[in-house]
Amino acid sequence: FLLFSPDVPGDHSAVWASRKSDIISTVEFNHTGELLATGDKGGRVVIFQREQESKNQVHRRGEYNVYSTFQSHEPEFDYLKSLEIEEKINKIRWLPQQNAAYFLLSTNDKTVKLWKVSERDKRPEGYNLKDEEGRLRDPATITTLRVPVLRPMDLMVEATPRRVFANAHTYHINSISVNSDYETYMSADDLRINLWNFEITNQSFNIVDIKPANMEELTEVITAAEFHPHHCNTFVYSSSKGTIRLCDMRASALCDRHTKFFEEPEDPSNRSFFSEIISSISDVKFSHSGRYIMTRDYLTVKVWDLNMENRPIETYQRARIQDHLRNTLCYLIPDHGLNNRMLFNINNIKIVIMTGSYNNFFRMFDRNTKRDVTLEASRENSKPRAILKPRKVCVGGKRRKDEISVDSLDFSKKILHTAWHPSENIIAVAATNNLYIFQDKVN
Repeated sequence: FLLFSPDVPGDHSAVWASRKSDIISTVEFNHTGELLATGDKGGRVVIFQREQESKNQVHRRGEYNVYSTFQSHEPEFDYLKSLEIEEKINKIRWLPQQNAAYFLLSTNDKTVKLWKVSERDKRPEGYNLKDEEGRLRDPATITTLRVPVLRPMDLMVEATPRRVFANAHTYHINSISVNSDYETYMSADDLRINLWNFEITNQSFNIVDIKPANMEELTEVITAAEFHPHHCNTFVYSSSKGTIRLCDMRASALCDRHTKFFEEPEDPSNRSFFSEIISSISDVKFSHSGRYIMTRDYLTVKVWDLNMENRPIETYQRARIQDHLRNTLCYLIPDHGLNNRMLFNINNIKIVIMTGSYNNFFRMFDRNTKRDVTLEASRENSKPRAILKPRKVCVGGKRRKDEISVDSLDFSKKILHTAWHPSENIIAVAATNNLYIFQDKVN
């Protein structure tokens, strides 16, 4: 877990933006790890590209520089319901690269867009029917045939919307997931999950609907959903009651009956007024093999085996301050809220889980060695190529020199979004409007 922060031109802490609209709301590597996309509350998508390896400076291979920036979503207004629709990007999902261009999905609360990101280093000149400024010529003045030629130009990265998938969600979209067939994807809101075909924008197929006939009987909402990494017919979704449902689209058109139901019985001794709130699952993911399901609630990260539904096989505490968090819930909820979706990510090389916490801390759990470490993403502790030191929190008793008192933690600073490079030990951590990129120590 020895990590360093690559140098970014103009700023030594890999900081991107400073305004409230620049608060990062999602982070995602593409399938090769060469590109890293971030979305923010202002509706913008910023794509970073990895530097090519240099023979003289091999250690600079992990650096990412800005590749493209574009406005994905704009603020809208629903006049029928008199509601403002925020431009904030909730999720970004990359599609596998098929040609020279890149494709990604981005979504706000209501609309999903498919974007094409491509490069252009040549421009056509010498049109027969147009002048140099692009205006149509008078046909009477055209007496000869001219064939346009391509001239070199400065490299320009263009982002163009190829599809807009709208008007299918009554409630806020919290998840999008690309199917392993790469022909379909699903989008999930609080009560419904829709299946889309990439070529069809005007209709979707509703595969899950938990909306009761009487909304007063509503007891839970959908919090996250994801397709199986290998089986295109299988997907999983989590709920605010801490349950996970595995569904098979081959069983029925509407997956109102789950194939498997995962729920851990509650310990009566730990029950409190906040039990239902802290048990709500904020994120769910399949392992890369597809054998396990990982979930994230307020206090823990859990690993479930697909063949065992009654309890998780592993449980990791999100921080070493669980008792303190439980005791301060009555202050945290009104001041900072528990509706911040603290997500997690999984390493593709080793079986390591990473998740965020308060005070700009993020945690890593090694499933093989059962070791864990707490690290901090901050400007003060993340100088270029400096080794991150593990952080320890003192809950009670005498505090050591290298420990932090639990009373000095800043609960307004939260790591909500992280991403792991698909094939290397490089991570991206978003702390409010700052983006930190760390990688393994290079000898």
